[in-house]
Amino acid sequence: MPRTALRICPLCEATCGLTLTIEGTTVTGARGDRDDVFSRGFICPKGAAFGQIDADLDRLRTPLVRRDGRLQEATWDEAYDAIAAAVPGLVAEYGAQSVGVVLGNPNVHTMAGALYPPLLLKTLGTRNLFTASTLDQMPKHVSSGFLFGDPLAIPVPDLDRTDFLLLLGANPVESNGSLCTAPDFPGRLKALRARGGTLVVVDPRRTRTAALADRHLAPRPGSDALLLAALAHTLLAEKLAAPGALEERVEGLGELGAALASFTPEAVAPACDLTADEIRSLARELAAAPTAAVYGRIGSCTVEHGTLASWLVDVLNILTGNLDRPGGALFPLSATDRAPRPAGPGRGFTVGRWHSRVSGHAEAKSELPIAALAEEIETPGEGRIRTLIAIAANPVLSAPDGDRLDRALASLDFMVSVDPYLNETSRHAHVVLPPPPPAQSAHFDFAFNAFAVRNQARYSPPAIPLEEGRMDECEIHARLILAVSGLHGAPPGAVDERVIADTLARAAADAHSPLHGTDPSEQAGRLAGRTGPEKRLDMMLRLGPYELVLDDLLEAPHGIDLGPLRPRLPEVLKTRSGRIELLPDPIAAELPRLRTALADRPAALVLVGRRHLRSNNSWLHNVPALTGGSNRCTLQVHPQDAARLGLTDGGRARVAADGGSLEVPVEVTEAVRTGVVSLPHGWGHDRAGARLGVASATPGANVNQLLDGTRIDRLSGTAVLNAFPVELTPLP
Repeated sequence: MPRTALRICPLCEATCGLTLTIEGTTVTGARGDRDDVFSRGFICPKGAAFGQIDADLDRLRTPLVRRDGRLQEATWDEAYDAIAAAVPGLVAEYGAQSVGVVLGNPNVHTMAGALYPPLLLKTLGTRNLFTASTLDQMPKHVSSGFLFGDPLAIPVPDLDRTDFLLLLGANPVESNGSLCTAPDFPGRLKALRARGGTLVVVDPRRTRTAALADRHLAPRPGSDALLLAALAHTLLAEKLAAPGALEERVEGLGELGAALASFTPEAVAPACDLTADEIRSLARELAAAPTAAVYGRIGSCTVEHGTLASWLVDVLNILTGNLDRPGGALFPLSATDRAPRPAGPGRGFTVGRWHSRVSGHAEAKSELPIAALAEEIETPGEGRIRTLIAIAANPVLSAPDGDRLDRALASLDFMVSVDPYLNETSRHAHVVLPPPPPAQSAHFDFAFNAFAVRNQARYSPPAIPLEEGRMDECEIHARLILAVSGLHGAPPGAVDERVIADTLARAAADAHSPLHGTDPSEQAGRLAGRTGPEKRLDMMLRLGPYELVLDDLLEAPHGIDLGPLRPRLPEVLKTRSGRIELLPDPIAAELPRLRTALADRPAALVLVGRRHLRSNNSWLHNVPALTGGSNRCTLQVHPQDAARLGLTDGGRARVAADGGSLEVPVEVTEAVRTGVVSLPHGWGHDRAGARLGVASATPGANVNQLLDGTRIDRLSGTAVLNAFPVELTPLP
């Protein structure tokens, strides 16, 4: 007889609750959990395809080990024996900096990806960390670090209570949200308008989100920072700025006007391809709204001035008095965040504590730009990366110039990949460690609850017992840590026990901890949970702000609602001043470069990416239910540009840029404005050696191959993946 089980969807940032139908050990259906405290039954096509994702025949079932130049099936013991025989010796010979670690986007969707990579990095002692953040949201981390002293203190729009929402470079109707965890984002936007609120979308494409808006502005791509600077200038020049209670918590307010003096609407309008009146009217509407929130995402991050744009988003929220205010932009409080403590100055935030070996790129948030990974492997000399550990990462498709990185990976002395697939990157590994399907894994959203539009906590035990021959993903990570540390063969539970002991010892010594003064060993004995990861979750809940324990979540399978977001300043501030530092020195030093953009001559054509509801980066193209339809790798071109260039709908074109050229099918559409073409990312499944049967049937083209990795946002090291110039040539 079929049975049902509840599961939090791990396929995007919306974290919707699912009700799975299970026959034997197979997921045969998935629908939205109507009783979920957060998602209330909402589901998207990705969640509905959970069963196909879980049962994908191309998922690896056993480890692979390279023997005689070929990856062959092996036992788990053989896989870890190979790692233990190679990595510690290479580290001893060449040093800790000869190891690189790459973390991909799926890490933030699993418990293992949240709990174990920090321990792996500490064990290895390497500074060569590369993650998907420098292909996505690092500008927001850096700007938040400068403003608030904490790169993880990212305010999110209070979608359910705001009166005015300004979205830039974001398409949440199709992406389901990003750095803003909100199930049923489309429904929330419709509810905003239904209650009389206003939605303004700024995007060079006529997206499904833009179609919902009261007003859609389509500026020139890459001009977001200029537009935002002009809005802030207008608020200050017309004395519309009203920080209210924030004013006593802000440093640099007096200097901001002079810093933005050049960015008048008239000066900015030509570069944005908007009118000065449009810019000025938008600023006035923003100031006049009872409550308002400004939210910018990947389209405003992965551009040349992404950190400045991210900074200016919060500058506008501050100037209008909407930061840390219901209906504005607030700081979520996760159940596994540490308990609040008295406000006061912190250590602050900086970048550039170390630099990459070859090009001297500054670290940001302990990460180096992933665009620099290939050169760090290829370039001879002390500190060259010889060993690479890639966890849920496919940078051959996600990073610039995948061809170069492809060649570099083939030259490594040793590579480990933790990945369920043999994909374009993991095919280079010497050992591949495959996690089990998601239905066989427990789930708690450590990362996304910190960006949720409503405070809540939900936990999903495994819906299906671990299949024979599989290894739990947390155990895979724990054994990897032991294998590279010289402790190969020790019980994997020892990793969690060490973390628990160290964490509870620090908590006992922390005067602001709920467990201050207690006996760490006694507290460890009280922890509930069948596994080490569950005990760690229980510990984090006990140390958190809501006095929860794991049993509370187990007894509430649909989740625990912890209420709407609440003001949290000054508690979240960790700057050296203990205040919001509105004009930090690195930002002020970068503004002259933004001024030069006022006089830049725009390229005739620039390229932007696009999201699709039935896709997520490069890792869902092997699911039959999510292929076809509009989920296609086409180059969208406006009819006027198509006519000028001799392109036809359904024809083909060569698109060329810094890093090379691609041949792609053309889709003529008014969904893009003139002067802009759009090609989605994550495609290019045509490399020999990968085992992705469905994806390889319609491989598409890797848009990031158009980039050579030299275009980056200087403050954050983020690759410029949007708004770069291209040339088009029609093909027969």
